[in-house]
Amino acid sequence: MRSEILEELNRARELVDAKIEEILPRGGPEDLYDACWHLIEAGGKRIRPLLAIKSCLMLGGSEEDVLPEAVAVELIHTFTLIHDDIMDEDDERRGVPAVHVKWGVPVAILAGDTLFSKAFEVAAEGGDVEAVKELARACTEICEGQAMDIGFENRTEVTEEEFLEMIRKKTAALIRTSCVVGGLKAGANREQLEALREYGENLGIAFQIQDDVLDLVGDESELGKPVGSDIVEGKKTLIVIKGLELADEEQRERILSVLGNEDASHEDVLEVIQILEDLGAIDYAKKRAREYADRAKAALRELPENEHREFLEKLADFVVEREF
Repeated sequence: MRSEILEELNRARELVDAKIEEILPRGGPEDLYDACWHLIEAGGKRIRPLLAIKSCLMLGGSEEDVLPEAVAVELIHTFTLIHDDIMDEDDERRGVPAVHVKWGVPVAILAGDTLFSKAFEVAAEGGDVEAVKELARACTEICEGQAMDIGFENRTEVTEEEFLEMIRKKTAALIRTSCVVGGLKAGANREQLEALREYGENLGIAFQIQDDVLDLVGDESELGKPVGSDIVEGKKTLIVIKGLELADEEQRERILSVLGNEDASHEDVLEVIQILEDLGAIDYAKKRAREYADRAKAALRELPENEHREFLEKLADFVVEREF
């Protein structure tokens, strides 16, 4: 399964990157476009454009039909990463220096804004007003989710329900929209679009929970960032929320003493990760990720049975079994 998924991701990368090459200049004033290209060239999975393409193909459309929207979702995703790194003061992304580290915060902000505008320029080429509206709505939700995430960092208590609502907006919105725009470009009916929404949203939630798991137990060379960075940044992930719920007073105090503490040592972070693992919080998050992946697969039953639907089912499994 892994080799098939990676092969399709590579194909999506080739299609999308070739189109980006057409619309996104290089060089430019004060290294602006070099900054725009930085994370695009650094890698990334291209899951979102692949979802747009496969959703379209599943319903009888073509790659050419949905390519503008597939490119748009990848540009929007890259824009969010650049601005996210600025807000979180992260130094690395995809194994390379963050854009704001290499070019400074002002150029990084401009690079993100440029990618955002280019996304809607290329989406407009697709000629589907509803698809453009879906993309715009997703961008608003991403901002809402990011604001929620920032607010959580200043709170000791965050509920699982609040966390799930935050990632539904911050992460799942664009993954859901990738599926929906694929359906729109293939002429999907209302019921098919609803099934794609349900698939994409549940897939997005599973994706983010697995990301949070990998932040604690993944391989740094695969992740492209230090393990435990969410702990240092004070992120209230599902793992932390569950860990704090299950911890005794001593464990709780230790977790909170390191969570969001920029002066915490690597050994401190590893100790908290071990506490969370001993409490069963990491296994709990893995279980929840699998539940959402299974919900995503169930939503596909309402859609035509073909090789593209089968691939989307496999992708749901891949999302929660991946190690990067």
